[in-house]
Amino acid sequence: MRRLPVYLLLDTSGSMSGEPIEAVKNGVQVMISSLRQNPQAIETAFISVITFDTSANQIIPLTDLASFQMVDIKATGVTALGDALKLVATKIDSEVQKTTPDQKGDWKPLVFIMTDGIPTDNWQNGLVEFKKRKTAFVVACAAGAGADTSILKQITDNVVSLDTADSTSIAKFFQWVTASIGVSSTKVEDSGKEVQGLNELPPPPSELNIVV
Repeated sequence: MRRLPVYLLLDTSGSMSGEPIEAVKNGVQVMISSLRQNPQAIETAFISVITFDTSANQIIPLTDLASFQMVDIKATGVTALGDALKLVATKIDSEVQKTTPDQKGDWKPLVFIMTDGIPTDNWQNGLVEFKKRKTAFVVACAAGAGADTSILKQITDNVVSLDTADSTSIAKFFQWVTASIGVSSTKVEDSGKEVQGLNELPPPPSELNIVV
């Protein structure tokens, strides 16, 4: 079976404490519950969660939806986005199955990044590593006014922003991520083709501004 790997890179720095971090936890839980209702997603989607604050950690390796258990996350420290990009690059190497002469590998991974701040590490180094890996598409979300969309635009063309990092906005972002994973898993199952960009995804809700 060809898996559809999905990596969530979530900012857990100190500025996310309180309502934002609780909203992220809820968002992931609701996303998993919704995807479990989707017959295509339950077959193909495998989810990993990488958090980044003073350093980056993969708190959940690539896991099928049925077995996925969210772990508690705390908001603390600074914003090591470069570390997170480097870590996801190594995890794509070790977790995503490559195509061999005998069998098809996994689909190209989807990567969703959410941050409310500006990287505090050498993020360009992490980006160089990340760019060497093949992904289907990458979406970066700037949550609130403290995030720098111009940095995120260097990571991916697909950048969305939330005016505020409150529970309503963050919930809407995760609903859209859920719908996007659903559409991607249906597309690979039905047509054997990967989603290439934002135009093939469900339209974002009004709370999500597409950064051009």
